[in-house]
Amino acid sequence: MSDGVKKLRAAVIGLGVGEQHIKGYEQHPSCEVVALCDMDEAKLKEVGTRHPGLRLETDPNTILEDPSIDVVSIATYDDVHYEQIMSALNHGKQVFAEKPLVQTREHAQDIRATLRAHPELRLSSNLILRQSPRFLSVKKLCEEGVLGELIYMEADYESGRLHKITDGWRGKIDGYSGVFGGGVHVIDLLLWITGDDVVEVSAYGNAIASRGSGFQNNDQVVSLLKFKSGLIGKVVVSLGCVSPHFHPMNVFGTKATFRNTRECGLLVTSRDEQDAHERIMAPYPGVPKGVLIPNFIDSILGRAEPLVSEDDIFRAMAVCFAIETSHREGRPVTIQRI
Repeated sequence: MSDGVKKLRAAVIGLGVGEQHIKGYEQHPSCEVVALCDMDEAKLKEVGTRHPGLRLETDPNTILEDPSIDVVSIATYDDVHYEQIMSALNHGKQVFAEKPLVQTREHAQDIRATLRAHPELRLSSNLILRQSPRFLSVKKLCEEGVLGELIYMEADYESGRLHKITDGWRGKIDGYSGVFGGGVHVIDLLLWITGDDVVEVSAYGNAIASRGSGFQNNDQVVSLLKFKSGLIGKVVVSLGCVSPHFHPMNVFGTKATFRNTRECGLLVTSRDEQDAHERIMAPYPGVPKGVLIPNFIDSILGRAEPLVSEDDIFRAMAVCFAIETSHREGRPVTIQRI
Protein backbone atom coordinates (compact mmCIF):
# COMPACT_ATOMS: atom_id res chain seq x y z
CA MET A 1 0.00 0.00 0.00
CA SER A 2 1.51 3.33 -1.00
CA ASP A 3 1.08 6.81 0.49
CA GLY A 4 -2.16 8.46 -0.53
CA VAL A 5 -4.23 5.29 -0.32
CA LYS A 6 -7.04 5.21 2.24
CA LYS A 7 -6.19 4.36 5.82
CA LEU A 8 -6.27 0.77 6.97
CA ARG A 9 -9.52 0.12 8.83
CA ALA A 10 -9.03 -1.81 12.07
CA ALA A 11 -11.36 -3.59 14.49
CA VAL A 12 -10.77 -5.07 17.94
CA ILE A 13 -12.57 -8.22 19.08
CA GLY A 14 -12.46 -8.80 22.84
CA LEU A 15 -12.34 -5.74 25.07
CA GLY A 16 -10.42 -6.88 28.12
CA VAL A 17 -6.76 -6.39 27.20
CA GLY A 18 -8.07 -5.65 23.70
CA GLU A 19 -9.07 -2.17 24.78
CA GLN A 20 -5.39 -1.37 25.08
CA HIS A 21 -4.91 -2.31 21.41
CA ILE A 22 -7.05 0.66 20.39
CA LYS A 23 -4.39 3.21 21.31
CA GLY A 24 -1.76 1.25 19.36
CA TYR A 25 -3.81 1.52 16.17
CA GLU A 26 -4.66 5.15 16.81
CA GLN A 27 -0.98 6.03 17.09
CA HIS A 28 -0.39 5.07 13.45
CA PRO A 29 -1.26 7.78 10.89
CA SER A 30 -2.15 5.20 8.23
CA CYS A 31 -4.69 3.37 10.37
CA GLU A 32 -8.02 4.06 12.00
CA VAL A 33 -10.12 2.01 14.41
CA VAL A 34 -13.65 1.70 13.07
CA ALA A 35 -15.27 -1.08 15.12
CA LEU A 36 -15.22 -2.78 18.51
CA CYS A 37 -16.69 -6.15 19.42
CA ASP A 38 -17.42 -7.98 22.66
CA MET A 39 -20.08 -10.59 23.42
CA ASP A 40 -20.67 -8.92 26.80
CA GLU A 41 -23.06 -6.06 25.97
CA ALA A 42 -22.32 -4.20 29.19
CA LYS A 43 -18.57 -4.36 28.56
CA LEU A 44 -19.07 -3.28 24.96
CA LYS A 45 -21.13 -0.27 26.00
CA GLU A 46 -18.64 0.69 28.72
CA VAL A 47 -15.64 0.62 26.38
CA GLY A 48 -17.65 2.24 23.58
CA THR A 49 -18.39 5.17 25.89
CA ARG A 50 -14.65 5.72 26.32
CA HIS A 51 -14.14 5.52 22.54
CA PRO A 52 -17.14 7.32 21.04
CA GLY A 53 -18.08 7.19 17.37
CA LEU A 54 -17.04 3.59 16.73
CA ARG A 55 -19.26 0.82 15.47
CA LEU A 56 -20.16 -1.60 18.28
CA GLU A 57 -20.93 -5.29 17.66
CA THR A 58 -21.63 -8.30 19.89
CA ASP A 59 -21.19 -10.90 17.13
CA PRO A 60 -17.53 -11.45 16.08
CA ASN A 61 -18.65 -12.81 12.70
CA THR A 62 -20.01 -9.43 11.68
CA ILE A 63 -16.47 -8.09 12.03
CA LEU A 64 -14.61 -11.08 10.63
CA GLU A 65 -16.77 -11.28 7.51
CA ASP A 66 -16.92 -7.54 6.83
CA PRO A 67 -14.91 -6.79 3.64
CA SER A 68 -14.46 -3.14 4.64
CA ILE A 69 -12.26 -4.07 7.64
CA ASP A 70 -8.59 -4.60 6.81
CA VAL A 71 -7.00 -5.44 10.17
CA VAL A 72 -8.39 -7.21 13.20
CA SER A 73 -7.14 -7.74 16.74
CA ILE A 74 -8.17 -11.06 18.25
CA ALA A 75 -8.19 -10.50 22.02
CA THR A 76 -10.86 -13.02 22.99
CA TYR A 77 -10.67 -16.11 25.22
CA ASP A 78 -7.98 -18.60 24.24
CA ASP A 79 -10.38 -21.34 23.13
CA VAL A 80 -11.87 -19.26 20.30
CA HIS A 81 -8.61 -17.85 18.90
CA TYR A 82 -8.22 -20.57 16.28
CA GLU A 83 -11.71 -20.22 14.85
CA GLN A 84 -11.53 -16.43 14.75
CA ILE A 85 -7.99 -16.21 13.36
CA MET A 86 -8.82 -18.67 10.59
CA SER A 87 -12.00 -16.78 9.72
CA ALA A 88 -10.12 -13.48 9.65
CA LEU A 89 -7.41 -14.88 7.35
CA ASN A 90 -9.93 -16.57 5.08
CA HIS A 91 -11.74 -13.24 4.76
CA GLY A 92 -8.53 -11.49 3.73
CA LYS A 93 -7.69 -9.70 6.98
CA GLN A 94 -4.37 -8.94 8.61
CA VAL A 95 -4.36 -10.39 12.14
CA PHE A 96 -2.84 -9.23 15.41
CA ALA A 97 -3.57 -11.90 18.03
CA GLU A 98 -3.25 -11.92 21.78
CA LYS A 99 -1.20 -14.76 23.18
CA PRO A 100 -1.46 -17.65 23.05
CA LEU A 101 -2.01 -17.91 19.33
CA VAL A 102 -3.90 -21.22 19.70
CA GLN A 103 -4.20 -24.17 22.07
CA THR A 104 -3.11 -27.09 19.86
CA ARG A 105 -0.28 -27.88 17.51
CA GLU A 106 -2.76 -28.97 14.83
CA HIS A 107 -4.46 -25.57 14.92
CA ALA A 108 -1.10 -23.82 14.67
CA GLN A 109 -0.27 -25.93 11.63
CA ASP A 110 -3.58 -24.97 10.00
CA ILE A 111 -2.87 -21.28 10.50
CA ARG A 112 0.68 -21.66 9.19
CA ALA A 113 -0.61 -23.40 6.06
CA THR A 114 -3.22 -20.69 5.51
CA LEU A 115 -0.58 -17.97 5.77
CA ARG A 116 1.63 -19.77 3.25
CA ALA A 117 -1.33 -19.92 0.86
CA HIS A 118 -1.91 -16.16 1.34
CA PRO A 119 1.51 -14.47 1.39
CA GLU A 120 -0.13 -11.04 1.20
CA LEU A 121 -1.45 -11.48 4.75
CA ARG A 122 0.45 -10.79 7.96
CA LEU A 123 0.10 -12.29 11.43
CA SER A 124 1.67 -11.12 14.67
CA SER A 125 1.12 -11.74 18.37
CA ASN A 126 1.36 -9.57 21.47
CA LEU A 127 4.70 -10.80 22.85
CA ILE A 128 5.46 -7.40 24.36
CA LEU A 129 8.26 -8.28 26.80
CA ARG A 130 10.80 -8.11 23.98
CA GLN A 131 10.05 -4.36 23.88
CA SER A 132 10.65 -3.88 27.60
CA PRO A 133 13.65 -1.53 27.99
CA ARG A 134 15.11 -3.86 30.65
CA PHE A 135 15.08 -6.88 28.37
CA LEU A 136 16.27 -4.85 25.38
CA SER A 137 19.29 -4.05 27.57
CA VAL A 138 19.92 -7.76 28.18
CA LYS A 139 19.77 -8.52 24.47
CA LYS A 140 22.24 -5.73 23.75
CA LEU A 141 24.65 -7.04 26.39
CA CYS A 142 24.53 -10.47 24.76
CA GLU A 143 24.97 -9.13 21.23
CA GLU A 144 27.95 -7.00 22.26
CA GLY A 145 29.64 -9.97 23.94
CA VAL A 146 29.62 -8.38 27.39
CA LEU A 147 28.39 -11.62 28.96
CA GLY A 148 30.71 -13.81 26.90
CA GLU A 149 29.48 -17.18 25.67
CA LEU A 150 26.13 -18.03 27.21
CA ILE A 151 26.08 -21.02 29.56
CA TYR A 152 22.68 -20.98 31.23
CA MET A 153 19.51 -18.89 31.18
CA GLU A 154 16.41 -18.99 33.31
CA ALA A 155 13.26 -16.91 33.03
CA ASP A 156 10.14 -17.31 35.13
CA TYR A 157 6.53 -16.32 34.72
CA GLU A 158 5.40 -15.63 38.29
CA SER A 159 1.73 -14.87 37.86
CA GLY A 160 0.79 -14.35 41.51
CA ARG A 161 -2.86 -14.26 40.43
CA LEU A 162 -4.34 -17.62 41.42
CA HIS A 163 -7.87 -16.21 41.28
CA LYS A 164 -7.60 -15.97 37.50
CA ILE A 165 -7.75 -19.76 37.20
CA THR A 166 -9.91 -20.55 40.22
CA ASP A 167 -12.57 -17.85 39.72
CA GLY A 168 -12.03 -16.34 36.27
CA TRP A 169 -12.68 -17.45 32.70
CA ARG A 170 -9.34 -19.25 32.43
CA GLY A 171 -10.54 -21.94 34.81
CA LYS A 172 -13.77 -22.38 32.89
CA ILE A 173 -12.52 -23.07 29.36
CA ASP A 174 -11.28 -26.45 28.18
CA GLY A 175 -7.54 -26.83 27.83
CA TYR A 176 -6.37 -23.60 29.46
CA SER A 177 -2.60 -23.72 29.84
CA GLY A 178 -0.47 -21.35 31.89
CA VAL A 179 2.46 -22.30 29.67
CA PHE A 180 0.56 -21.11 26.60
CA GLY A 181 -1.06 -18.07 28.21
CA GLY A 182 1.85 -16.78 30.30
CA GLY A 183 4.96 -18.89 29.85
CA VAL A 184 5.05 -18.08 26.15
CA HIS A 185 6.24 -14.58 27.11
CA VAL A 186 9.44 -15.77 28.78
CA ILE A 187 9.98 -18.61 26.31
CA ASP A 188 9.88 -16.01 23.54
CA LEU A 189 12.37 -13.87 25.50
CA LEU A 190 14.91 -16.71 25.68
CA LEU A 191 14.57 -17.45 21.96
CA TRP A 192 14.77 -13.77 21.02
CA ILE A 193 17.71 -12.87 23.27
CA THR A 194 19.82 -15.84 22.23
CA GLY A 195 18.78 -16.25 18.58
CA ASP A 196 19.18 -19.96 19.37
CA ASP A 197 16.78 -22.88 18.89
CA VAL A 198 15.45 -25.19 21.58
CA VAL A 199 15.78 -28.83 20.47
CA GLU A 200 14.38 -30.73 23.47
CA VAL A 201 12.45 -30.07 26.68
CA SER A 202 11.77 -31.97 29.91
CA ALA A 203 9.01 -30.62 32.12
CA TYR A 204 7.32 -31.40 35.42
CA GLY A 205 4.16 -29.96 36.89
CA ASN A 206 1.74 -30.03 39.80
CA ALA A 207 -1.63 -28.57 40.75
CA ILE A 208 -1.13 -28.09 44.48
CA ALA A 209 -2.04 -24.39 44.62
CA SER A 210 -5.33 -24.88 42.73
CA ARG A 211 -6.26 -28.20 44.32
CA GLY A 212 -10.03 -28.57 44.76
CA SER A 213 -10.84 -25.57 42.56
CA GLY A 214 -11.84 -27.56 39.50
CA PHE A 215 -8.96 -26.23 37.42
CA GLN A 216 -8.10 -28.99 34.95
CA ASN A 217 -4.36 -28.44 34.37
CA ASN A 218 -1.15 -28.01 36.33
CA ASP A 219 -0.75 -24.55 37.85
CA GLN A 220 3.00 -25.01 38.40
CA VAL A 221 5.27 -26.17 35.57
CA VAL A 222 9.07 -26.32 35.57
CA SER A 223 10.84 -26.96 32.26
CA LEU A 224 14.44 -27.64 31.30
CA LEU A 225 15.33 -26.53 27.77
CA LYS A 226 18.19 -27.94 25.71
CA PHE A 227 19.37 -25.47 23.07
CA LYS A 228 21.06 -26.34 19.78
CA SER A 229 24.25 -24.50 20.83
CA GLY A 230 24.60 -26.46 24.07
CA LEU A 231 23.10 -23.65 26.17
CA ILE A 232 20.79 -24.88 28.94
CA GLY A 233 17.62 -23.02 29.86
CA LYS A 234 14.97 -23.23 32.53
CA VAL A 235 11.46 -21.79 32.50
CA VAL A 236 9.12 -21.76 35.49
CA VAL A 237 5.43 -20.97 35.07
CA SER A 238 3.76 -20.42 38.44
CA LEU A 239 0.10 -19.45 38.42
CA GLY A 240 -0.39 -20.02 42.13
CA CYS A 241 2.73 -18.53 43.71
CA VAL A 242 2.33 -16.06 46.57
CA SER A 243 4.15 -13.21 44.87
CA PRO A 244 3.31 -10.07 42.94
CA HIS A 245 3.37 -10.57 39.17
CA PHE A 246 6.99 -10.61 37.99
CA HIS A 247 9.40 -12.00 35.39
CA PRO A 248 12.68 -12.96 37.08
CA MET A 249 15.58 -13.68 34.75
CA ASN A 250 19.18 -14.84 35.17
CA VAL A 251 21.61 -15.05 32.27
CA PHE A 252 24.96 -16.72 32.97
CA GLY A 253 27.82 -16.17 30.55
CA THR A 254 31.55 -16.91 30.62
CA LYS A 255 32.34 -13.23 31.29
CA ALA A 256 29.40 -11.89 33.29
CA THR A 257 25.93 -12.55 34.66
CA PHE A 258 22.72 -10.55 34.29
CA ARG A 259 20.01 -10.68 36.94
CA ASN A 260 16.59 -9.09 36.69
CA THR A 261 15.30 -7.82 40.04
CA ARG A 262 12.22 -5.76 40.80
CA GLU A 263 14.30 -2.67 41.48
CA CYS A 264 16.74 -2.87 38.58
CA GLY A 265 18.84 -5.11 36.40
CA LEU A 266 22.21 -6.19 37.77
CA LEU A 267 25.33 -6.81 35.71
CA VAL A 268 27.72 -9.01 37.69
CA THR A 269 31.27 -9.00 36.31
CA SER A 270 33.22 -10.40 39.25
CA ARG A 271 33.20 -13.58 41.35
CA ASP A 272 34.34 -11.57 44.37
CA GLU A 273 31.37 -10.94 46.68
CA GLN A 274 32.92 -7.65 47.79
CA ASP A 275 32.81 -6.15 44.31
CA ALA A 276 29.86 -3.91 43.42
CA HIS A 277 27.47 -4.84 40.64
CA GLU A 278 26.50 -2.44 37.88
CA ARG A 279 22.87 -1.37 38.20
CA ILE A 280 20.87 -1.22 34.96
CA MET A 281 17.98 1.17 35.52
CA ALA A 282 16.16 0.64 32.22
CA PRO A 283 12.43 0.45 33.02
CA TYR A 284 10.68 -2.86 33.59
CA PRO A 285 8.30 -3.75 32.13
CA GLY A 286 7.88 -0.19 30.86
CA VAL A 287 5.68 -1.02 27.85
CA PRO A 288 1.96 -0.50 27.14
CA LYS A 289 -0.04 -3.50 25.88
CA GLY A 290 -0.43 -1.97 22.40
CA VAL A 291 3.25 -1.12 21.85
CA LEU A 292 3.78 -3.62 18.99
CA ILE A 293 0.80 -2.52 16.90
CA PRO A 294 2.29 0.52 15.10
CA ASN A 295 5.16 -1.67 13.89
CA PHE A 296 2.65 -4.34 12.82
CA ILE A 297 0.89 -1.74 10.66
CA ASP A 298 4.24 -0.68 9.19
CA SER A 299 5.00 -4.32 8.35
CA ILE A 300 1.66 -4.61 6.53
CA LEU A 301 2.49 -1.48 4.57
CA GLY A 302 5.95 -2.81 3.68
CA ARG A 303 7.72 -0.07 5.64
CA ALA A 304 9.39 -2.20 8.32
CA GLU A 305 10.25 -5.73 9.33
CA PRO A 306 7.91 -7.02 12.07
CA LEU A 307 9.22 -6.92 15.61
CA VAL A 308 7.37 -10.20 16.19
CA SER A 309 7.31 -12.23 12.99
CA GLU A 310 5.24 -15.26 12.09
CA ASP A 311 8.36 -17.40 12.48
CA ASP A 312 8.90 -16.00 15.97
CA ILE A 313 5.36 -16.90 17.00
CA PHE A 314 5.51 -20.46 15.69
CA ARG A 315 8.98 -21.08 17.19
CA ALA A 316 7.74 -20.06 20.63
CA MET A 317 4.52 -22.05 20.31
CA ALA A 318 6.44 -25.17 19.23
CA VAL A 319 8.36 -25.01 22.52
CA CYS A 320 5.12 -24.44 24.45
CA PHE A 321 3.47 -27.48 22.87
CA ALA A 322 6.50 -29.64 23.72
CA ILE A 323 6.49 -28.45 27.34
CA GLU A 324 2.79 -29.17 27.72
CA THR A 325 3.26 -32.66 26.28
CA SER A 326 6.30 -33.34 28.46
CA HIS A 327 4.73 -32.48 31.81
CA ARG A 328 1.50 -34.29 30.96
CA GLU A 329 3.19 -37.46 29.70
CA GLY A 330 6.26 -37.45 31.94
CA ARG A 331 8.92 -37.73 29.23
CA PRO A 332 11.43 -35.60 27.32
CA VAL A 333 10.00 -34.20 24.08
CA THR A 334 11.89 -33.21 20.94
CA ILE A 335 10.85 -29.90 19.40
CA GLN A 336 8.98 -30.20 16.13
CA ARG A 337 8.97 -27.02 14.09
CA ILE A 338 5.64 -25.76 12.81
